[in-house]
Amino acid sequence: MNRFAPLFVIIAASFWGIDSILLRPHLYTLPVPLVVFIESIIVATLLTPILFKKYSDLRNLKTKDLFAFFGVALFGGAIGTMAITKALFYVDYVNLSVVVLMQKLQPVFAIILATLLLKERLPKDFFKWGSLSIIGAILMTFGLNIPNLDTGDHTVAAALFALLAAFSFGFSTVLSKRALKNITYEIGTYLRFVATSIIMFLVVLLVGDFSAVTEVTEFQWIIFGIIAFTSGGFAIFLYYYGLKRISASVATIAELSFPLTAILLEYFLHDNLLDWLQWIGTIILIYSIIRVSKLSFNS
Repeated sequence: MNRFAPLFVIIAASFWGIDSILLRPHLYTLPVPLVVFIESIIVATLLTPILFKKYSDLRNLKTKDLFAFFGVALFGGAIGTMAITKALFYVDYVNLSVVVLMQKLQPVFAIILATLLLKERLPKDFFKWGSLSIIGAILMTFGLNIPNLDTGDHTVAAALFALLAAFSFGFSTVLSKRALKNITYEIGTYLRFVATSIIMFLVVLLVGDFSAVTEVTEFQWIIFGIIAFTSGGFAIFLYYYGLKRISASVATIAELSFPLTAILLEYFLHDNLLDWLQWIGTIILIYSIIRVSKLSFNS
């Protein structure tokens, strides 16, 4: 199964792309911190049986592991998720190109941090295929068009929040790799959501958004449930399974399937077909991800 480890990361990131287009838009009326807290606490509750089943794994945790999990929860679970959600809310899910453009920088942040913090040594071919994957992602997103940042203050704000999300998720990828060093991916998934829930509880308490819980509609509770079983707990479960078996650098390239899925869904659901250059970019991106994934078990 180690040979297919990158595939688990790709599937997980694809779920996040589906979330951004099909699920999260229905939560637009709610405060962003409350959205992140609710989805985190639901998943943490659902995963509680893992704690009892894998309780002995906690003895393997070192102090550095706990700090790493706190960092994952802070940057990936809290800051990153709030930032990307806020960015999508700001552009009203219409001008997604600006948000997706900034997401292309996530691998850059992750690879630099993985080299500095994890001392990962990368084969020369990694940089060739990694760079080509980012070029392909940009071509797929924009084709011959240039993203317009002059459509109002909200668009610029969305770009900045997306940039913050790109850094946070890139940092989270590196910290997740470190956090999983001494424990299984199952207990790692549980700890990630428990820590995020605690952080987001304090954030929601601080900003006073708890009163908005009464505004959550029955349909939105259903959306939260779907997120918990797809792009939430299940996706992180798959992601950690794959990440434990590959480098953080390879994982962050595989995560480009997130914007790939989002852009393809956005185009097809709105009857907008990709032009020839975007199709070329899509093919380049997919092929590059496959080549980078192969490096994880050929190097």
